[in-house]
Amino acid sequence: MTAAERSPSDSRLSDAPAVPILPRPIRWSAATAAFQIEGARTEGGRGRSIWDEWVDTPGKVIDGSTAEPGPDSYHRWREDVALAGDLGLDRYRFSISWTRVQPDGTGAANAAGLDYYSRLVDGLLEAGVTPFPTLFHWDMPVPLNEAGGWRSRDTAARFADYTALVADRLGDRVKHWYTINEPAMTTLQGYATGELAPGEILIFDALPTAHHQLLAHGLAMPVLRERGAEAVGLANNHTHVRPLRADDPADVAAVAAYDLIHNRIFADPILTGEYPDMSAYDRSMPVRDGDMALISARPDFYAVNFYNPTTVTAPTGEGNPIPFDIVPTPGAPVTGFGDDWPIVPGALRDLLVDLTERYPGLPPLIISENGASFPEPDRAKVICDADRISYLAGHIGAVGEAIEAGADVQEYTVWSLLDNFEWADGFTQRFGLVHVDFETATRTPKTSYDWYGRVIAENRA
Repeated sequence: MTAAERSPSDSRLSDAPAVPILPRPIRWSAATAAFQIEGARTEGGRGRSIWDEWVDTPGKVIDGSTAEPGPDSYHRWREDVALAGDLGLDRYRFSISWTRVQPDGTGAANAAGLDYYSRLVDGLLEAGVTPFPTLFHWDMPVPLNEAGGWRSRDTAARFADYTALVADRLGDRVKHWYTINEPAMTTLQGYATGELAPGEILIFDALPTAHHQLLAHGLAMPVLRERGAEAVGLANNHTHVRPLRADDPADVAAVAAYDLIHNRIFADPILTGEYPDMSAYDRSMPVRDGDMALISARPDFYAVNFYNPTTVTAPTGEGNPIPFDIVPTPGAPVTGFGDDWPIVPGALRDLLVDLTERYPGLPPLIISENGASFPEPDRAKVICDADRISYLAGHIGAVGEAIEAGADVQEYTVWSLLDNFEWADGFTQRFGLVHVDFETATRTPKTSYDWYGRVIAENRA
């Protein structure tokens, strides 16, 4: 029985928010990422990534977990395909592990790794679900990181080589591709503040990593198109930035500063062919001739990962090199992450409208991730996740409002299909429509899974 076919009298859904009906049909998707769900870290010729180094370093993951076995999707991918098909998804966003395909980040392809993804692609197509892989979702091979990682321009060229290996094997069946996932978070949290792998604390000296990721995207696009791709784009993490005090010029200036660092540095090059002015921070990007033409080659879509707005105020303390302070959003409920993740669905509408107005001729928009984590038991036969349903209902409704306001949104993606390994937070945060017992990998659809199935069914063309 599919999610959409479950009984309307199901008591778990009796108090759920009404299914939002959008102004026009869009596509529906759910997402996962390789390191977060696959497990099997030492199987099939897989190499080591920066996240293997991270989880094997004591104290780096809040609960000491190592992503094993987690959902164990390397072995249980058929169950995931069945869940995607029964949910009624149009597309399934998953990621391809660079270290499974090219263990050291250079050289020949690892046949066992490509075989795994080929089986997954075939399974999805047989289930009537379009495969929509991401080529880089943070799992940088260790040898490449030791050679500089995204601080090195050469990594962009290595990424293009890896892209060719994947597309040569899968391009006959896979026509839709994400190149890079969330370059903003890799730069800001991986290289600037050290909160995520590779854990460097470079502050503003991390900015060249943004350019090299965007260059990698620009180099990969023609590689994919030459191998039959019909839709290629990059998934940026975006936030709607708000002042703590709208009538305070210093807070308004803080909004502009954070908007530049989190949003514009990553969007402007793709959508305008230029970086925003960073002279106030005495910084420029390591741009060479031809780079911006590659980066700004028009993508087939512009993808937005959105979770929450960001409220900022003017920085405190003399000599603070950071031109903003991030503060709790007043009056907003929060997810399992607390004040760091306020719930304000209207912020997604505002962001989509702002993007549409800021960038004339914006390509079609995809919401490539949207979802929330809430506390849930490790073992359960039934999970009635009303908070998650409320979050999704509000944000899907906000997508509808953005469409009515002129935003060309074509697709919506829930993060995540499965509970998974949440990076430095390990197994302490659960985002899934499907509950996963992290010891046995047993999958149990939550109430939100059934509810999202109804959203999909009732919004069909």
